[in-house]
Amino acid sequence: MRPSIAGATLILTVVASPGLAACAVASQTAPEAPAVHAQSGNSSTSGLPRVRLIATGGTISNRSGGRLTAEELVSSLPGVERYVRPEFEQFANVASGSLTLKQWVGLANRINTLFSEESDLSGVVVTSGTDTLEETAYFLDLAIRSEKPVVMVGSMRNPSTLGYEGAANLLEGYRVAADPRSKGKGVLVVLNDEINSARDVTKTDAHRLDTFQSRAYGILGVVDADRIVYYRDVVKRHAGTTEFDVSGIEELPRVDVVMTYQGATGDVIKAVVDQGAKGIVIAAAGAGATSGTQDDGIRYAVEKGVFVVFTTRTGSGRIAARNTASARLQIQGEDLAPIKARILLMLALTRTHDGAEIQRMFSEY
Repeated sequence: MRPSIAGATLILTVVASPGLAACAVASQTAPEAPAVHAQSGNSSTSGLPRVRLIATGGTISNRSGGRLTAEELVSSLPGVERYVRPEFEQFANVASGSLTLKQWVGLANRINTLFSEESDLSGVVVTSGTDTLEETAYFLDLAIRSEKPVVMVGSMRNPSTLGYEGAANLLEGYRVAADPRSKGKGVLVVLNDEINSARDVTKTDAHRLDTFQSRAYGILGVVDADRIVYYRDVVKRHAGTTEFDVSGIEELPRVDVVMTYQGATGDVIKAVVDQGAKGIVIAAAGAGATSGTQDDGIRYAVEKGVFVVFTTRTGSGRIAARNTASARLQIQGEDLAPIKARILLMLALTRTHDGAEIQRMFSEY
């Protein structure tokens, strides 16, 4: 297995505890894929689903004195062997805001490779910092080409804090990824005993444990002591039905988000265009209204061939597509939050520069 990023170190193993398979550490510093040596588990665990943790860092790992590794995270889950055969690897170990867009692509490619090459792998869990978890989750929701579950987890409190909930969230992430009913629902976000869709969920509070919410759309399901319970499904296109392929992408096109506020100037939009943006998302007031001289900046962007997507800063509500002469480069963002519209536009621009096609994508995804 090869690392997602050139020069990175990949550590792959299976938790070595009674009744679980033990696997030697395989490290990668050269292009060749390392051999992974495993011993078979006993009969009490051999029938359980295999689920791989891919750790990227975040508060869930941010212990005082040094970050927890993927191995240490899984070692903190007594009883996990009741549900899965847990595996783990270290992709990164940084704050969520330090993950780069190139690492997003590498992470998606790594997961796609795992699902393609290891048919008996039931699902993947990804740990992330919560500040940008919803962004990483939605990118993966658009880039993963398998219906097998991918579950994002994190924590609001670090391992050195009283009331640290990271271990509970990670255990629930393993359980959700192992559940056959999680298949085909796209990338899932699991924290605080709740399951949310990557498309709909957003962080709503800087500190509270129940920060991740899907607002008017509601949770997909819950993780209870006895079983996983789902209440609704995902109807928008998502992982497993996506048309996006990041396997050959070196770099995602630059897309910036610009906020509308009273008296906002178009100079900001012009500056973003001049700095090389290929697309701009307007976090507009209400149902797409701009302010100040922003319209001048938008016209400038359109003249330069830059796509402009209109979304709402309100947190909910849909901006419908318009059949106008300006529609070629001005896209209506439907009900996507500005930061998620940015992700969809970045991926759309890797496929096409046809405005009608991009508008279709915003309607379908």
